[in-house]
Amino acid sequence: MTADTVDTSVEDFSETGGFAAVTNAVRGRVDELLARFLDERRPPVGDPDVAEGYRLLREFVVGGGKRIRPLLCYWGWRGAGGEEPYDDRAVITGAALELYHAGLLIHDDVMDGSELRRGRPSIHKGLAGASRWAGAETFGRSAAILLGVLAQAWADELLAEATTGDVRGRAARELFNRMRTEVVTGQYLDILAHTRMDADVEQALTVIRYKTARYTVERPLQIGGALAGASPELLEAYSRFGLPLGEAFQLRDDVLGVFGDPAVTGKPVLDDLREGKRTVLMAYAYARARGPERERLRAWHGAPGLDERGAAEIRQIIVDTGALGEVEDLIALRAGQAIEALRDRAIAPEAARALAALTERLTRRVR
Repeated sequence: MTADTVDTSVEDFSETGGFAAVTNAVRGRVDELLARFLDERRPPVGDPDVAEGYRLLREFVVGGGKRIRPLLCYWGWRGAGGEEPYDDRAVITGAALELYHAGLLIHDDVMDGSELRRGRPSIHKGLAGASRWAGAETFGRSAAILLGVLAQAWADELLAEATTGDVRGRAARELFNRMRTEVVTGQYLDILAHTRMDADVEQALTVIRYKTARYTVERPLQIGGALAGASPELLEAYSRFGLPLGEAFQLRDDVLGVFGDPAVTGKPVLDDLREGKRTVLMAYAYARARGPERERLRAWHGAPGLDERGAAEIRQIIVDTGALGEVEDLIALRAGQAIEALRDRAIAPEAARALAALTERLTRRVR
């Protein structure tokens, strides 16, 4: 590996329109594929309330999302030498990743009690609002769990279409299976963190490494690479890029969860604070807060009745303790590590430039 052999600058690639054009094309194809796939899956019974659940699921999958995982899968494939006219497997696999992700989000919202997702009512809230009988909230949560399972089962069907029949497909499937185990473990650790009042920064970083970094960036890249016959050296390079970028992505998400604009993010900024999420941001704040600041954190963080006034106090403590600055520095450090990993000659130059552009977008985003 030589540090000066691959140009990872974003400007030249962006100026040619190559990144935007390919990004829009891949997103469009994934959207069309998912819409067609879901339209073909009708309820096996004629009950209109079951049909409403299917409709809400389709709307949730097709009507939103940044399509990060399909894009990374695609560029992982291109980075391993995949040629554009033969990219159907990469696009189908990316769509499967997106469908699996939808199932996880539905379950995540049930566990967190989140009322909004992508600027709309979360699935369990939508189902509760649509029901016409007593026990609507219980029905909404239970039905949402089932729809999340259904989305993940359908993701498996879609993945089988792209990965069955050869060594490359089996390698991609193995990585997908590993990813599922990792993300569930990460979610399990996240739930455990709520019961461990002494959760520190390192524990919080472990959660995002499994819940987000591997699942969102590293594995989609490697899955795409495996479909194109990536070498072990390239898969390792993808890991060196994907893990720090995935951590930076989640750290940015944690900041937006407290300081973001709900009109832009599509999610209330009180949710994470009311839930008492033990993010890296909050771990730094707890570690640095002293006296009255620490007492106010303990009183307000995780309080179901937290209002905007209490949230403003928490935000001020996060700023005053230097926790926000610490996380911003960590985001910059991880993004720099990801960019440095792209200088590995195993990654095709065009893919390296695209991944550099994605790094910029994912770490400096406002939603």
